Amino acid sequence: MLDALRLLACLACTQPMPVASPSEALAVDVELVLAVDISLSMDEKESALQRAGYVEALRHTDFIQAVRSGNTGRIAIAYFEWAGTVRDDAIIGWQIIDSAESANSFAGKVAARPFRSFRGTSISTALAFGAGLFDGTNFKGERSVIDISGDGPNNIGPPVTAMRDAATAKGIVVNGLPILINPSPTFSHLDQYYAQCVTGGPGSFVLPIHAAAEFSTAIRRKLILEVSGVQDKARVIPVDADTPIDCLRGERDRRFLSDPYFPELDR
Repeated sequence: MLDALRLLACLACTQPMPVASPSEALAVDVELVLAVDISLSMDEKESALQRAGYVEALRHTDFIQAVRSGNTGRIAIAYFEWAGTVRDDAIIGWQIIDSAESANSFAGKVAARPFRSFRGTSISTALAFGAGLFDGTNFKGERSVIDISGDGPNNIGPPVTAMRDAATAKGIVVNGLPILINPSPTFSHLDQYYAQCVTGGPGSFVLPIHAAAEFSTAIRRKLILEVSGVQDKARVIPVDADTPIDCLRGERDRRFLSDPYFPELDR
């Protein structure tokens, strides 16, 4: 299993930015990776709302002001879409945002992406890939953050907690945006799942979306919190120790598929 985890981590070995020496690295307030769920469980309406939410948030004056108010007045940002895996053409590489023009440029790239979806929900693959994107950049960020959205639990690939722990061990903060507009009848409390199984690191938080009307404001608020580094205690989902979540529940519900990481689930 260890070899398989190492192999998965190498999904992100090829980076769009060359390795830079510390003296050449550009200082930024945060290096932020947006990891966006495009699995088949996301219907067309949800996908459109999610896309519009990110585009509107990136273009909003409050987000741009938050960027400009940092110590350096700039951030580095990257974007990718994921489902059961991360495809090569699903990535928008690192870009500096330091103005309305650069924010609009990045938002335009997100808006121009075709709508599509694929089988599987591998949060663990997304976390491994996202963590790899921080390796070898020519930025020096005060913070490194993966912002991951999704509407279901991990159901394929290695255990999500292993990939979460690997990311946080590198100093990466993982924040979550669980989408509960159409909650699964067999998997409730996705917000607690994200709180206990997906997110981690100093100041990490979960910001759930319960209604379509919340998409735009929730994504904008989340991006502003991530850029500013301010903790919003009112929006943090506390870990309910009295109701522990089975972090392998998604894999157990997918027993009809053969997954080499969990052969015992196919028995």
